[in-house]
Amino acid sequence: MTQESAAPATNKRRTKSVEQSIADTDEPDTRLRKDLTWWDLTVFGVSVVIGAGIFTITASTAANLTGPAISISFVIAAVACGLAALCYAEFASTVPVAGSAYTFSYATFGEFVAWIIGWDLILEFAVAAAVVAKGWSSYLGTVFGFGGGVANIGGLEVDWGALLIIAFVTAILAYGTKLSAGVSLAITAVKVAVVLLVVIVGAFYIKTQNYTPFVPPAEPGGGGSGTEQSLFSLLTGAEGSHYGWYGVLAGASIVFFAFIGFDIVATTAEETKNPQRDVPRGILASLGIVTVLYVAVTVVVSGMVSYKELRDEETQNLATAFALNGVDWAAKVISIGALAGLTTVVIVLVLGQTRVLFAMSRDGLVPRQLAKTGKHGTPVRITLITGAVVAITATVFPIGKLEEMVNIGTLFAFVLVSAGVLVLRRTRPDLPRGFRAPWVPVLPVLSIIACVWLMLNLTGLTWIRFLIWMAIGVAVYFLYGRRHSVLAIRER
Repeated sequence: MTQESAAPATNKRRTKSVEQSIADTDEPDTRLRKDLTWWDLTVFGVSVVIGAGIFTITASTAANLTGPAISISFVIAAVACGLAALCYAEFASTVPVAGSAYTFSYATFGEFVAWIIGWDLILEFAVAAAVVAKGWSSYLGTVFGFGGGVANIGGLEVDWGALLIIAFVTAILAYGTKLSAGVSLAITAVKVAVVLLVVIVGAFYIKTQNYTPFVPPAEPGGGGSGTEQSLFSLLTGAEGSHYGWYGVLAGASIVFFAFIGFDIVATTAEETKNPQRDVPRGILASLGIVTVLYVAVTVVVSGMVSYKELRDEETQNLATAFALNGVDWAAKVISIGALAGLTTVVIVLVLGQTRVLFAMSRDGLVPRQLAKTGKHGTPVRITLITGAVVAITATVFPIGKLEEMVNIGTLFAFVLVSAGVLVLRRTRPDLPRGFRAPWVPVLPVLSIIACVWLMLNLTGLTWIRFLIWMAIGVAVYFLYGRRHSVLAIRER
């Protein structure tokens, strides 16, 4: 028995050993089926990352913040994600258990921090899935020529398009992870083809003068006021700006949204045939593929249309750039690609949400009965509950500007995972690691710094909402989770 697993019940930093985490995956009633290969994981990663971000954020950020230097913003965001990805890859190969950052934190920082990050991931995935489902509904209306998938029922606006996509996703995830991987592969092939279409066709419409000036002169006053300012501006009194190098850095915090999702690959570690080898491959391959595609798209789009011309447009997305060049057929194809792209994003976000909740329920921090798996080796109860909650949120409630909540939740998870690599290298150097992040401790420290910087560039209002959600989570833990924890029961 390891020192960690033998910890007395009085240990305030109740830590679950890596060995115990892995042993818990063999319980018959809560066992997930190992169906996935590194290729399936790469498909999941690419399918969730190439979504709303690249189809919408690219043009709007170039128009309002960065100008042609949008490609630099994407590279900065990709570097931050890459640093965190290497840390995720090491953790996932060492602790191949469902739950991603939640499970990793349980093995390093203890139960309370694990609960906090699990609660954070619930917010991240649920809000992201609801936001993307509503985006899917709006694109449904665009593609088929009607005014969005919204109906007025008894004075209540119901987004039936969002309900439709969530019901579809919930059904295939309940049936089996391998099926959802197959569906994701088919749809991902469509949207990758659309992204390549943007690059290849758009290249013929590039005008070199649109790249000048590459970093437009700064225009003060672009940072909002009050809590709408970035936290960095609130703390330092620095005035935000459109364009200039500050605009490029602020743009990196926004386009970071386009990379969100590769970490979800780590939530499927327990369902992977050879997690020590395949999870790192899936994480790094998916991030590498999307980075190349993103930078290519940004270079083409900023060359097709002047950022000044985009700024004057009411709608700012990839289709807008083609419409302004008279390539209307390509604009329509891009809208169809966006619809396909958002479908797989919803699939993988709901998958990530269910796997985090599954890990938390198996540990007793939420009702343990929810962790029971069905005949297809999936947590059916959690999948149905998650689908219902996300469907209600997306169908009835206005989402507003909650997209930034997804960014702050993800970055917070990245910080803890990066710090966890440092802790586990020091406390458990004996553990077999299928993948070892290079340049430790320098790389995890750089990852933490990069993620904290991006967090500081999010608005003060986003931070307030995040802290309120965390406070609710702390109350839930002490009222329920701490007393019902399986680890606590074992230690009594």
